[in-house]
Amino acid sequence: MSLFLTTMQDAVTTSDLAKEIAQINGDMGMLWMLIAGILVFMMQAGFTLVESGMTRSKNAVNIAMKNILDICVGSLTYWLVGYSLMYGDTSNGWFFWSGLMQGEGADLFFQTMFAATAATIVSGAIAGRTKYSTYIIFSIIMTAIIYPISGGWQWQGSGWLTNLGFIDFAGSSIVHSVGGWAALVAAFLVGPRIGKYVNGKVMPIPGHNQVLATLGVFILWFGWFGFNGGSQLAWGGADAVAASNVVLITNLAAAAGGLGALITTWLWYGKPNLAQTLNGALAGLVSITAGCGNMSAGGAVLAGLIGGIIVVFSIEFIEKKLKIDDAIGAASVHGVAGAWGTLVIGLWGIDGDTGIGLFNGGGASQLGVQAIGVLAYAAWAVVLSFIVLGVLKATIGLRVSKEVEIEGLDISEHGSIAYYR
Repeated sequence: MSLFLTTMQDAVTTSDLAKEIAQINGDMGMLWMLIAGILVFMMQAGFTLVESGMTRSKNAVNIAMKNILDICVGSLTYWLVGYSLMYGDTSNGWFFWSGLMQGEGADLFFQTMFAATAATIVSGAIAGRTKYSTYIIFSIIMTAIIYPISGGWQWQGSGWLTNLGFIDFAGSSIVHSVGGWAALVAAFLVGPRIGKYVNGKVMPIPGHNQVLATLGVFILWFGWFGFNGGSQLAWGGADAVAASNVVLITNLAAAAGGLGALITTWLWYGKPNLAQTLNGALAGLVSITAGCGNMSAGGAVLAGLIGGIIVVFSIEFIEKKLKIDDAIGAASVHGVAGAWGTLVIGLWGIDGDTGIGLFNGGGASQLGVQAIGVLAYAAWAVVLSFIVLGVLKATIGLRVSKEVEIEGLDISEHGSIAYYR
């Protein structure tokens, strides 16, 4: 009888211990998501510095106003309808809804920061010539409708892309490509800045402060540790190991992306170019965002390196061949590099110790699924952006007057300037 009682007591003790561990892991997971969300919030500061530093000083206030708008609008619209459109109930895997004002706590906060990021990507591409009122409307629609609906296709858990086996751990396509393709459409419809193209020639319009842009990239790089690492959505035991590895993988890809662009510009231009190197580091980050949970360290370095090289050629192609004036290269950094980062999982991605890519024994099936996802997000963002921005262009207009553009948007749109003398 005593042996039986001892065994029962041991079982109860083990059960209690397991519950305590689960409770601690749950609390740590919530804390990790809150910290990660705060890091992602800081990315808005990074975007502000990058976009303002890479454009003219006479539009710096306008850039700052757009970025503060995105976090304000994104926080409210995503709480009101966006979370429900992304994580609500579904009967078909395409559209989701569970009512207004869904989500709570760390989860809602963390996901809200992603919505604001998707909207902010558009801001820099159309800098220097876009009406602030028009941007407000587009930012609302992006954070309330365009981003949340497509995000649910994979992240809700029962979406049609989830069921196909599509992988996008932290949003190379879901966040970055959606924002990047929207930026490309916006830049196309708004048209180039005055003086950008003269008699068919591309004229450089240098940013006013590359040091600010560099600080912005460092802040974005820092915030990305929360962006990708927090997407583990848990902490403790195996989740702690996985999240830590995601952060490491993210840093390796960013470093490789920066070097890829640096070396490419050194060989192509004859000197290493700072602006392109900064975009290369960001492209490296975007390139690993989808696969940071499904990539070896070596695979991450290669993905980031190629992303940094791709972004240089993409910026040149969009600017010189397509004649689309993307003021900071947002479409290339987020749209093109986002597509690459999603596809690379199908080339040398892993699932634990098992290769799932074309080049490491996994066959072509994962690459096919990844390609479907890339095309779906590109089509969704392009079509919806064309519709929304096309309607705005035909009604209230997208662009400020020639006189306002020459003077700068800071005075005309906001009544102040960034730098007083």
